[in-house]
Amino acid sequence: MGLFNRRTRSYKKMDDQELIVLAKDDKEAFGELYERYMRKIYNYIFYRVGNAQDAEDLTSRVFYRAMGHIDNYVDRGVPFQAWLYRIAHNLVANFHRDQSRRKIIPLDDYVAHSLRSDAPDRQAEASEDEERLMAAIHRLPPERQQLILLKFIQQKSNAEIGEIMNRTEGAIKSLYHRTLLALRDELAIQELERQPERNQDTLSSARNKQVRG
Repeated sequence: MGLFNRRTRSYKKMDDQELIVLAKDDKEAFGELYERYMRKIYNYIFYRVGNAQDAEDLTSRVFYRAMGHIDNYVDRGVPFQAWLYRIAHNLVANFHRDQSRRKIIPLDDYVAHSLRSDAPDRQAEASEDEERLMAAIHRLPPERQQLILLKFIQQKSNAEIGEIMNRTEGAIKSLYHRTLLALRDELAIQELERQPERNQDTLSSARNKQVRG
């Protein structure tokens, strides 16, 4: 993903807004923005699409699109980083619409990738509990998956998540609470499914409750 191979050291001391102004005429200034955020955007996309090749392609498209629209970027309270995440989110959504089915990322693939990147530290071997958790997360609606990803993988604050998802901080807190409740219910159902004969009545009741919720 070597979009930019040169950089000027003085750019490193500049904040994003200074670089954005320069980037409208100076590709090396945009190159500094690319280096600041490329890995975060790549990790975000990799988690959503499931393999390195697609993640690299979409990451490149995010930054090409950003570079192509940098002249139109105006800071209206949304940080440049949040703008990139919105572009990434839209491209990932388009990617999934073009697929015949959504991909579920094996946890061991994500762990291996995490150990090779700047993603948060993860255990070398995926435990059964982790696998169940990942399966539960992937059963959530896309919006809630995005929230979990930004909260725990990207380690964003509620305010930052609100900027990325175009919601108030209060709305994010509410959505986060509902998401955790949904995850708890999903994990409970998974536990019942492990022993279907013993828990058939309870499982049926739990599934009906989840559908109503």
